[in-house]
Amino acid sequence: MSGTLLLVIVIISVALVFDYINGFHDAANSIATVVATRVLTPLQAVVWAAFFNFIAAIPLFFGEAGVASTVGKGMVQLSVVTPIVILAGLLGAVFWNLLTWYYAIPSSSSHALMGGYAGAAMAKVGMTVGWSHAHEATVAHGWLVTTEFIVIAPLIGLILGFTLMTLLYWAFRNSSPKHMDVWFRRLQLVSSGLFSYAHGANDAQKTMGIIAGVIFAAGFSKTFHVSWWIILAAHAAIALGTMSGGWRIIHTMGGRLTKLKPRGGFCAETAGAIAILLPTYLKIPVSTTHVITGAIAGVGSIQRFKAVRWGLATNILWAWILTLPMSALVGGLSFGLIHLLTGRK
Repeated sequence: MSGTLLLVIVIISVALVFDYINGFHDAANSIATVVATRVLTPLQAVVWAAFFNFIAAIPLFFGEAGVASTVGKGMVQLSVVTPIVILAGLLGAVFWNLLTWYYAIPSSSSHALMGGYAGAAMAKVGMTVGWSHAHEATVAHGWLVTTEFIVIAPLIGLILGFTLMTLLYWAFRNSSPKHMDVWFRRLQLVSSGLFSYAHGANDAQKTMGIIAGVIFAAGFSKTFHVSWWIILAAHAAIALGTMSGGWRIIHTMGGRLTKLKPRGGFCAETAGAIAILLPTYLKIPVSTTHVITGAIAGVGSIQRFKAVRWGLATNILWAWILTLPMSALVGGLSFGLIHLLTGRK
């Protein structure tokens, strides 16, 4: 086995480990509300979410993996990408994911991946050409759209969550809360499944983009292409990760940010799913963490503004702001360390 092939296998393995971590880190996004409202037990919820994570792969066999293409070749210049750049980027993302998981902070796995990837690429250009040229490693348009949706995606979730709750209260204005919850305990199964499907549809594609990128960078493919086995592997990894849970962050998202009833959980999940599926259709990678946090805050604020723990929400916001630069820093340092130890770029 050649050294290049072995390196590619190692990097693909690390990418799938990241995808697995993404699953258990972001399991909270998919199931926090359905657990908080006690519609499902935690075990039932993770199995339910994992199933929908996995079947989100089906449409990709009949169409383009647009988000994967954006992540794989729309964020970093392909001329800069090498297997070492991708490995260093993955290490940056894995480090930040595990750190925020340990402290129970619902940060974005997606942005950790993109930040680590960009940081490693910029380090390569900086060490090769000069640090004044480091910014040339990235694709401006891809980053412009992505950073715009750091703001837009949670706002869409918040507005949709607030709007759906308003419409729901108007439609059921003559019903008692107890009667409403009987219906919405059942409907929340649908909404949680839809959100898990949206989560898998967007997030698994990010790992696909990385795997397709390393195969192209290593010369094993003449074009950037997402093969069927990459689709299956990425969706299986994220589904298995979801089944492993993520109980620390689930507690933060499902209980500490605001108190939810089944009707609120239904609106938050439905709003979140819509806010993810739309950019997925537009080939834009978004953070499911950002979206569902915005949706939960929108639902909670319908009661009264103080129903949302805005202090906690502010701490979450700081984690969002720090994710890209911190994962980029670790990705860049990882690239430098790997180069120092192996001499490879």
